[in-house]
Amino acid sequence: MAVEREVAGVRCGEVLADLSEYLDGELPAERRAQLEAHLRGCTVCERFGGSFSTAIQALRQEETLEASEASNVFSRLRSRLEGKMP
Repeated sequence: MAVEREVAGVRCGEVLADLSEYLDGELPAERRAQLEAHLRGCTVCERFGGSFSTAIQALRQEETLEASEASNVFSRLRSRLEGKMP
C-alpha cells in the first residue's frame, strides 16, 4: 500500500496487520470498532480490504485443493492483490 494515512487514530499499516483477524472475527470488539472507523474514512483501505476479503472467501471455498491446485490459487490471489485481475 503506497499511502500511509492515519484515520480515526489508526494508521493504514495497522489495518493491514489486523485484516486477517478482522475478517475471521478474532479481534476484540474495541479494536474491531477502531478498524471499522478507519475503513469508513479511508477509501484506500476500504477498497483493498474489499479485494482482500473477496480473495480470502474464494480461497476458503477451495479448501480441498491438491498441492498443485493450491499453487495456482496462490498465484491468482497474488495477481488479484496486485490489481492484475478484476
